[in-house]
Amino acid sequence: DSYGFTGTAQWFANRGYATLQVNFRGSTGYGKSFLHKGDKEWGVGTMQHDLTDAVKWAIDEGIADPDKVCIYGGSYGGYACLAGLAFTPDLYKCGVDIVGPSNVKTLLDSIPAYWGPIRNQMLLQIGDVDADEEFNKKISPLFHVDAIKAPLLIGQGANDPRVKQAEADQIAFSMKEKGIPVEYVLYPDEGHGFARPDNRIDFNGRVELFLKEYLGGRAEDFTKPEGSTAQFPLLEEKAAAVQKEE
Repeated sequence: DSYGFTGTAQWFANRGYATLQVNFRGSTGYGKSFLHKGDKEWGVGTMQHDLTDAVKWAIDEGIADPDKVCIYGGSYGGYACLAGLAFTPDLYKCGVDIVGPSNVKTLLDSIPAYWGPIRNQMLLQIGDVDADEEFNKKISPLFHVDAIKAPLLIGQGANDPRVKQAEADQIAFSMKEKGIPVEYVLYPDEGHGFARPDNRIDFNGRVELFLKEYLGGRAEDFTKPEGSTAQFPLLEEKAAAVQKEE
């Protein structure tokens, strides 16, 4: 995160939430040494510990209610959200994951061939999940779904070239099968994030209601925008199953 106006933080503050954005180890803009302190520290390492420590600091300072903390993020932040719920399940009341990978190996396997150099760089930064299956299982939230306690809201673009829809599908359906509260919103005309205004408004409205339910803040009345393309794979699967039974 960098200095300046951040609309998301202002939105949360307006709804009554203290908002803390952390430049955890591995963040850019603080020198090579700080950047490389994040190498091989995904999920269960210091990159995630920095988020945990920040939450505990906010609680100790009386800024945050220990029973009402949400972890929210997109892309790597979405992964950090999933990791937070899976590896520190007692710390968070709920989570919002936007286009976050749930299995590091399948994330890297979906990278197109022309991104080969980027994939090699990611292996150096994350760790060799190609050669070490156990390491991948250790850092991938998908393999720790049983530990998740907090409700999760997932937002995903079906055309995401970086974090494929399968990353959201696999953890959403796994949580549902285990009876863990999860809401999953899929936008068929979006990619790595939400670009269309109606879809942005739609997902933000759903986030507000989700946070109001679990944290108790304010939320505007929500009406699905006319141009929103939101789909709900978990609900559609249930409807299809009921129809098949009938």
